[in-house]
Amino acid sequence: MANQKVLSGGALLAVGTVLILWTGINWNGGAVSLGIAALSTMLLAAGSLLMGTSEGGRSV
Repeated sequence: MANQKVLSGGALLAVGTVLILWTGINWNGGAVSLGIAALSTMLLAAGSLLMGTSEGGRSV
């Protein structure tokens, strides 16, 4: 189960990182860019949470 959490967390971190980089490159200040930035921030937070709780609730 811990390996699945690490893989899921890593995937979320990867997708969030790609989205935040893409948003930074193509920033136009509109609502869509802001929404994508917010979504990627949530993905990064979820990935960090999954990876941080992969060892029985303890930070690794």
